[in-house]
Amino acid sequence: MREPSKDKTVFFVGAGPGDPELITVKGRRLLEEADLVLYTGSLVKESALGFCRKEAVVKSSASMNLAEIVGLMLEAVRAGKRVVRLHTGDPSLYGALNEQTAALDKEGVAYSVVPGVSSAFASAAALKKELTSPGITQTVIFTRMEGRTPVPEAERLSELAKHGATICIFLSASMMERVVEELGAAYPGDTPVAVVYRATWEDELIVTGTLDDIAAKVLRAGITKHAMIIVGRAIGPPDRLGPPDRLGPPDRLGLPERLGPLPGLGPLGRDLYAPALSSTISSVSIHSLSILRSINFSISGRLKTWLSQARL
Repeated sequence: MREPSKDKTVFFVGAGPGDPELITVKGRRLLEEADLVLYTGSLVKESALGFCRKEAVVKSSASMNLAEIVGLMLEAVRAGKRVVRLHTGDPSLYGALNEQTAALDKEGVAYSVVPGVSSAFASAAALKKELTSPGITQTVIFTRMEGRTPVPEAERLSELAKHGATICIFLSASMMERVVEELGAAYPGDTPVAVVYRATWEDELIVTGTLDDIAAKVLRAGITKHAMIIVGRAIGPPDRLGPPDRLGPPDRLGLPERLGPLPGLGPLGRDLYAPALSSTISSVSIHSLSILRSINFSISGRLKTWLSQARL
């Protein structure tokens, strides 16, 4: 392996999911400065290439093999050219980054990787959902179905589903029935599923359902590629995020175990309502308590103050 030359660097840049405004500031600057830009074909939106200089050589690598791609990069960098290899999404996810960097290492060419917004996060944004949820899951798994690229046996969807985590499945929309079959080994049929086609593009399409019906819905929508599949309770409706007892004890929600004295209700009111309110409020979901807080209670200013201090 040759010693890399610091002044001759290839930049692997994440173009993001599609919307050119989602490319990083650094990524845009590198495109504006590049002499050669090799981009991953139709997966990179053409408007992102508008950042390139008119004098720059801009080529799609869709029809090229690894040797051809690396050959062009080596030729340009040895001629003192500034080179950008533009990947869709983030280069570190399913971008064949290792094969390219290994070839550059062998030739002693330095390189740098500039991250981009993954389609997984763009899809979550399109859904307006969080991939993690307290009491439900604090884990997100990125994976794909086996196709031309093999998947280790221990990483089959049927095995990963046993964790009960949110799963983002890349490059698998054409195999929805197999996806559902594998996930069904561990997830119940009512598990929420969303399929987001071309997130952030003008023709973005969102199909939502459950494990029981999502395959048929995706088939009807005609989605077979360029889609992210997200599975898990965390992306479900707020009232299905989990049973109240999974939200933890009252103190975990910022609630006292009991309301205590409530001036304004009178002795009888305090005796009757305080225990009941304390028990009820400590067991409702965060979503329900937020609604409860929004009601203009006239019982007592102290009660409204207490609810506002719950910090939910």
